[in-house]
Amino acid sequence: MTVSRVINGEAKVREATREAVNTAIDTLRYAPNRAARSLAGGGQMRIGLLYSNPSAAYLSEFLVGSLEQASRSDVQLIVEKCDIGDHEIEVARHMIESGIDGVILPPPLCDSRAVLDVLTEAGVPTVVVATGSPPDGSAAVTIDDFEAARAMTEHLVKLGHSRIGFIIGNPNQTASRLRHEGYLAAIADAGLAPDESLVVGGLFTYRSGLDGAEQLLDAKDPPTAIFASNDDMAAASVAVAHRRGLDVPGDLTVCGFDDSALATTIWPELTTIHQPIADMSRAAVELLVSAIFNRRSGGQDANGHVVLDYTLVRRQSDAAPRRRPPSRVHV
Repeated sequence: MTVSRVINGEAKVREATREAVNTAIDTLRYAPNRAARSLAGGGQMRIGLLYSNPSAAYLSEFLVGSLEQASRSDVQLIVEKCDIGDHEIEVARHMIESGIDGVILPPPLCDSRAVLDVLTEAGVPTVVVATGSPPDGSAAVTIDDFEAARAMTEHLVKLGHSRIGFIIGNPNQTASRLRHEGYLAAIADAGLAPDESLVVGGLFTYRSGLDGAEQLLDAKDPPTAIFASNDDMAAASVAVAHRRGLDVPGDLTVCGFDDSALATTIWPELTTIHQPIADMSRAAVELLVSAIFNRRSGGQDANGHVVLDYTLVRRQSDAAPRRRPPSRVHV
């Protein structure tokens, strides 16, 4: 049974035991009999991944993790695009009708009440990833977005910044609210007065980051640092700074969130919050496989909530603010 659990990628196996079983499998060159497993388990598991994410860097990392874990767990992964506000209900129903065993919902679909309701009504096991408010009846994989955003803002305060601009993420995602609240909490903890002119809206897209950075830097008293809710918007902020002849981080500090591949492909490389995107997608596949296996075995659904650690990664885009010369008074 232990070997079966390891082969099926179930989460309820001690790591030391899992390593011992995998070592034995490699030594013996053991290959499971697919026909026997199909008869015993009701066929190879088919799990769906519905995506609608404007960040190609985020999606790429998410797909890598989920595909790797699906291969380890010997499950078939069906990936389908599902745009919110367009045909998400139709795509979800089509996946259900195809006989899918379970579904993973990365952001922003993790917060789509319409998709979740359709899957719940059909009794399809679901795992939501990176939501700020895990729904009842679904398993979830998240980080602590509030604490992560607070940690980054506290870092900027410790560098000496008192005017810190913030670009909010898409309002249709609950994680956006938590990151904004974390920023505000750190501002309050530092005894800084909240300033509405330092907070602008975004959509987690590069384009919205350009607009947000322009708005912040056009202010009468612009910020010395910009903290964007994802790396795409942070990269756009760096581009705006360069276009205005500002040095990053000499004239303007810019920080992001996610630590996607984009964070290390621009110059200067971004200081950012590392969200373990690939690990989160791997954990989602493991949770879903476990839930499906439990259902096939006549057990209860496992609606667990896995919270992974975040890390503040400091690179070359942050520094202490330069002292601005005092404004001249004309008499």
